[in-house]
Amino acid sequence: MTKTPEKTPEETPCSVRDLPSALARQAELDQRLEGKELAVFLDYDGTLTHIAEQPSLAALSQDMRAIISGLAERCTVAVVSGRDRADVEKLVGLDTVIYAGNHGFDIAAPRRTSRNNVSVRREEGAEFTEKLALAAADLERELAGFTGVLMETKKASIAVHYRQAAASARKETPLVVARILERHPELRLTHGKMVCEIQPRVDWDKGRAVLFLLEALGLDGAHVVPVYVGDDVTDEDAFRALKGRGIGIFVGNDGDGGFDEKTTSADYIIRDPGEVGRLLDHLGR
Repeated sequence: MTKTPEKTPEETPCSVRDLPSALARQAELDQRLEGKELAVFLDYDGTLTHIAEQPSLAALSQDMRAIISGLAERCTVAVVSGRDRADVEKLVGLDTVIYAGNHGFDIAAPRRTSRNNVSVRREEGAEFTEKLALAAADLERELAGFTGVLMETKKASIAVHYRQAAASARKETPLVVARILERHPELRLTHGKMVCEIQPRVDWDKGRAVLFLLEALGLDGAHVVPVYVGDDVTDEDAFRALKGRGIGIFVGNDGDGGFDEKTTSADYIIRDPGEVGRLLDHLGR
């Protein structure tokens, strides 16, 4: 049985404004990857697609799908998303990609992806199903009067989206969610881009999911350089996990709220999904 990998020591994050552009430093990236095997991990919303007003509207473009498909022919590619695994697998629509849903709590690799004939399957937090359902009921009841607030109850997490809410509700929603979660100490709360994420309070996140996949697939040696691309708070767990052994690329720009105050453990920055596509296309050649 594959053990839970240990995380590397954390380093002090830096301001996103201090990060060099991954596109401007392509020659530097090529040098770091020269003679190495590549493993690419990608967030979905805000990384492969622009964030939509409603999660159901964040469709992957045909161009991006073709780029990811081409990259998957060259190296291992995994999509590590906050969405349910079945949801993000359907959206991406490629059977050559590994999918880790619910922020890495639900991992599966299609057979064609097993480049080393390794079958990959892992679920974390299954014992929290009832606890999540109780919290979801409380949230639904308390947020019933908040117009524009959308709650997603997923397999191993809950997401409360308030991007479409009025200004007053945008301010109040995270406070209400935090207050409700005080009744459920077995769950944890993180804040993303206009979303509150509720997950089981266990020692698991996107970072541990990436480290698990590297080990399970035999990609945890010095011959492999893992690259993680993501835009939100939960992606920081993966940036930290790969610090010193891989490459973290933060997706964001000045149009994102609070950009001046943002810090990250990533190594490079890229502006938006369009530039992500250009980078992945380059890596796939």
